[in-house]
Amino acid sequence: MSVISEDMVPVLARHYRFQFEPAQQAYVLLYPEGMVKLGASAGEIMKRVNGTATVSSIIADLQAAYPGVDLRADVIDFLEHAHGKGWIHAKRP
Repeated sequence: MSVISEDMVPVLARHYRFQFEPAQQAYVLLYPEGMVKLGASAGEIMKRVNGTATVSSIIADLQAAYPGVDLRADVIDFLEHAHGKGWIHAKRP
């Protein structure tokens, strides 16, 4: 069963900070015990997780940035993964 739906707003979990890390040449999630290095696609999704954008608006923004590519399933899959890892939580708008 899917936890993430398009009307939800993903929010970065407390204790995590998202940033570009020049030494890694990648976006990362920092937390007190360590760091998660994100792939380019994950970084693009997380750049749009701002606590106000719904999943559907994140998908639309990515579709505009990368026209001709259906990203819906990939975005939902990544957000489900991020939720499962505790990196984000989802709230209703």
